[in-house]
Amino acid sequence: MIKNFKWIFVASIAMVSCTQDEIDYSNPEPEVIVSAGDADFSKYVALGNSLTAGFSDGALFIAGQNNAYPKLLADQFATVGGGAFNMPLMNDNNGGLLLGGTPIQGVRLVFNGSSPVPLPGATPTTDITNVLAGPFNNLGVPGAKSFHLLANGYGNIAGVASGQANPYFVRFASSPSTSIIADAVAQNPTFFSLWIGNNDVLSYATSGGVGVNQLGNPNPATYGANDITDPTVFASVYTALTDALTANGAKGVVANLPYVNSVPFFTTVPTNPIPATSIPSASAAQLNQLFGAVNQITTALGQPNRFVNLTSDDGNPATVEANNPLLIVDESLPNLSAQITAALTPTLGATTAAFVGGLYGQARHARSTTGDRDYVLLTTRTVIGTNQTGVPAPFNVSGISYPLQDNRILTAAEVVEVKTATDAFNVSIKNIADTKGLAFVDVNALMNQLSTSGVRFGTFHMTASFVQGGAFGLDGIHLTARANAYVANQFMTAISAKYGSVFKMYKPESFPLSYPASL
Repeated sequence: MIKNFKWIFVASIAMVSCTQDEIDYSNPEPEVIVSAGDADFSKYVALGNSLTAGFSDGALFIAGQNNAYPKLLADQFATVGGGAFNMPLMNDNNGGLLLGGTPIQGVRLVFNGSSPVPLPGATPTTDITNVLAGPFNNLGVPGAKSFHLLANGYGNIAGVASGQANPYFVRFASSPSTSIIADAVAQNPTFFSLWIGNNDVLSYATSGGVGVNQLGNPNPATYGANDITDPTVFASVYTALTDALTANGAKGVVANLPYVNSVPFFTTVPTNPIPATSIPSASAAQLNQLFGAVNQITTALGQPNRFVNLTSDDGNPATVEANNPLLIVDESLPNLSAQITAALTPTLGATTAAFVGGLYGQARHARSTTGDRDYVLLTTRTVIGTNQTGVPAPFNVSGISYPLQDNRILTAAEVVEVKTATDAFNVSIKNIADTKGLAFVDVNALMNQLSTSGVRFGTFHMTASFVQGGAFGLDGIHLTARANAYVANQFMTAISAKYGSVFKMYKPESFPLSYPASL
C-alpha cells in the first residue's frame, strides 16, 4: 500500500564548526573597574539541575562542567573577592556513568555531519561507587526536581535502582543520608544562585505527556518520575529552599523557568514532515476514504473533523505538492472506537472493523495552528515512516497509517498543562525573590527571545535552531558553552542591578559553538 518511507533528518543542517568565530580585537574595550557592591562572594554555592551542572549534548563531562554558567560566574566573582569554586568533576570528556562497572548513563553526543550520534568508541569511566570528597560549590544535579533538593537520602546509592536517589548526587553527597540543601547550607554560603524547577515539567514534556498532572496532590512522595509538580508544593519547596539559603544573611540570585516546548527538542521536527512523494496515489485514496468515514462520524456527533485529505505525487514534475501531517494519538479526544467499528462493519467485516476502530478511536492528524499546536519530540524522528511491529499492512506505517503513540508527541492539550504549571511556578519564584530581596533573572523571556528573533552579540546571531542556532547542544535541551556565557552575563546583569556589583562581562562569541569528538 505505502512505499518504503525514509524521513531524512535535518537535511538542511550543515556541519557546525567547533572552532571559535573570528574576533576583531583591533578596538579593545575600555577597562572595567570591578566591584562586589553590596554582595559578599567569598563563599558561593550554586543549586539547580542539569543546566547548573553543565550537562550538554546528552551527558555530563568535564568540558561542559567547566563551561557551566555557575563556573563562569565564579570566575568573575573571584575578581571581586570570591573564593574557590569546587566542582564534582567527571572522570573524562566521554560522559556517562557506571554503577559497579555497569553502564547506567550513556556517553555524550557528537555531530557526524548529518545527525547526532553517541561519541564513537567511547565508554564511561565515571563510576558512582567512587564517592568524591567535598564540599562542592556546584551542587547542580542532573534530573533533580525542586523537591529533590530537600530530600534526605537523595544521594544514597541504595535508592538509585528504585528512582529514590540520583546517581549524580551519589558521587558527591557528603553522606548517604544528606540532602542537597543540607550540603549547601553546611558551607555557610555568603552568596548563592538557584535555578530549579525545569524538571518539574520537563520530564512530563519529554515523555510526550506520559505522566500525571499532580495538581492538587500535596504529597510529592507519591509522584511518578514524569509527573507535573503541584504548584502549591512547588511554592512551599521554593520558600523552604530560599529560607534555608538566606538564614545566615546570604544574598543570592534566582531564575525563573522557560516554556520547555520552545527548545529544539520540541521544535525541530515539523508536524507535517511526510512528503507527498512518499505516499502512492492509490494508498492516499484508500486512507482518505477511511479518514473521511471517520470525519463523517465526528460530524454526525457534532465534533470537529480529525483528519485532513492526504496528498500524493501527481506525477507532474512542474508541481510541488504540500507535505502531509503526521497521524497521532490524542488521548484528550473522546474515544470513538465503538462508533467507527459499527460504521465500518458492513464494509470491512466485524473483525477488521473492530481493529480499525481500536486503532483510530483517538487518532487525528497533527496540527501546527498557533495556540493549538502539537510538538513532535526530537527522538520521534527515527520512527516516522517505519513499520510498526506486529501490526498488519496497510495499517503499520508509523505516522502515516499507524498513529504515533502518546509518548512520541506532546499534544496541544498537554502543552497547556505544561504552560499552566510553568506560569504558576514562575509567579512563585518572582514573588519569593521580591520578598527575600534577591536578584532575579527572567530566563523565560530570554529563551522566548532565542526561540523567536534570537539574540545578537558581536557579529554572531544566536537562535534556538537545532545545531546551527548555537544556543542548544545536540540533545536539543541543554545549553552550549556559548549560551552558558550568555546566560552568565544575564545573571551578572541581574546581580549588578540588585546589589550594585560591577563585573567584566563575557564575550559569548569567544566560546565554542559545539564540542568536537576529540577533547
